[in-house]
Amino acid sequence: MMGQKTIKTALAALCMCALFSATALAAEGGEADKVKAATQVIGEIMMVPDYQIPEAVLKDARGIAVIPGVVKAGFFLGGRYGKGVLSVLDDSGAWSDPVFITITGGSFGWQFGVQSTDLILVFKKKRSVEAISRGKFTLGTDASIAAGPVGRNAGAGTDIELKAEIFSYSRSRGFFAGISLEGSALQIDHEADAAFYGSPGIPAYAIMEGRAPKKPAEAAEFKESIGKLAAGGK
Repeated sequence: MMGQKTIKTALAALCMCALFSATALAAEGGEADKVKAATQVIGEIMMVPDYQIPEAVLKDARGIAVIPGVVKAGFFLGGRYGKGVLSVLDDSGAWSDPVFITITGGSFGWQFGVQSTDLILVFKKKRSVEAISRGKFTLGTDASIAAGPVGRNAGAGTDIELKAEIFSYSRSRGFFAGISLEGSALQIDHEADAAFYGSPGIPAYAIMEGRAPKKPAEAAEFKESIGKLAAGGK
């Protein structure tokens, strides 16, 4: 019979394999492909009115993050990794060029399998998106987060109860149990920003302010899709 120490070692090994696989899968593709994928996610969500983000949520949005293909994997212990983009609303009402972000996190409890999730985060407070640009940002700690209401005519009643600063939306493929975004960390991907905009060392706030030296076509397409999403698909 296997001893307790052997079982723990085996579980740890399985968990590490799952985490490494999750990271590799979510990191596939270049920066331009990731922006295209994020744009596609927005377009596909807007095509299904019953699952749209309601206008009651979008009208107060100060930032929207789209993270395609967030991979979550685990065997008792679990982890998640994804790479996506964030656009913020400036004082003039225009949406910024996308800034690259990563999401990482671990979890403990009965969970198993692998799941790929397209994730959208709607930020209601300007301070939340500003905090991300300054460094690591933990969901549920640095700002409250709640599963957002869905449907074109749905209200934002959950916000009244939970006072959420961030609403989360997901579209999943595969199978997984025990999923939560609480404790997940969002962080600026400076290397991806530099590669996409052709400017090593460019800070996230400079991109958000429209001061990136290069304007890739994929960035313009993403900004347009974000604008349509925030306007209720109009």
